[in-house]
Parts: sequence; structure tokens; C-alpha cells
Amino acid sequence: MENQQLNQVVGQVVNFWRDNNKSITEFFNKHADEIYSNPVAPGRNTGIYLLAHLVAVSDGLFTILGLGDKLYPELERFIRESESNAGEQPALADLKAKWNEINTKLEAEFAKQTPEWWLARHMSVSEADFALEPHRNKLNVLLSRASHENYHRGQLVFLTERE
Repeated sequence: MENQQLNQVVGQVVNFWRDNNKSITEFFNKHADEIYSNPVAPGRNTGIYLLAHLVAVSDGLFTILGLGDKLYPELERFIRESESNAGEQPALADLKAKWNEINTKLEAEFAKQTPEWWLARHMSVSEADFALEPHRNKLNVLLSRASHENYHRGQLVFLTERE
């Protein structure tokens, strides 16, 4: 693949991730805070839990992409645990601030990277396994995380159907 085409593909994936973040941010800034305490459907997660989950997953990008340590490792419980087992939820304002901080830092890091960096192995795969499965690269991680965000963004829409 020519470098110009590779730059374009990388740019499209980064933009997909950025656009999802922007939509989620806009959603959490659009409605009264009380709405986010509601479950997206009977017996499902609340909006606050989903934002805590999304913050924790985005924070994990630092380590899996080799960009440093997580900023908020204490939120990892929102990945490992269900809402009923995760314990006390952080304040919505605190989660919004963490979401913005993480994504601002990630975006600054992403702007520095070359297409070759994006096609290198991520930190959860060994060099030997990567040689056999080169699709296990950093760009694929970002695409997976952007798709994951998009899935939860779709769930969040159900919070506003009661308004």
C-alpha cells in the first residue's frame, strides 16, 4: 500500500474514533444529569455506568498502544464487573472530566504517530504471535475500540426515549 493511501486509511480510523468520542461527549452534555441515572432498558446498565465503562476502556488505550500507564486504573472495575458488582459509581461531572482528559491526551498522542507505528504490534501480543498474525496491530485496536464505543453510543440513545 502506498504511503498516501496508508495515511488515508489511518486517518479514517482515527476520525471514526474521534467522531464517536465527540458524539458521546455531546450526548452527555445535552441532557439533564438525572437522565443518566436511568437504565438504558429494564434490567440493563445506567448511563453513568456506561460512561464509567467507556472512560475505563479509553484509559486502557494508553497501555495497549504503548503510550504509558493508565490515568485512572481504579476505574478498571467498570470493565471487569457488572454494574451491580462495580460498587459506588463516580459522579457524572468527574466522569465527564476524565473522559475529556483521556481523549484529549490520546488525540495529541495519535497526532504524533506514523502509519508504520499504527501497523506495529500492540502491547498485548508477543512479537512471535504478531509475526504470525500481523493484523493484531495498534490500528486494529483503535478500530475495535471505536466500534465498541459506537455500540454503547447506540445503547445510550434509549435513555432519551422517555423524555
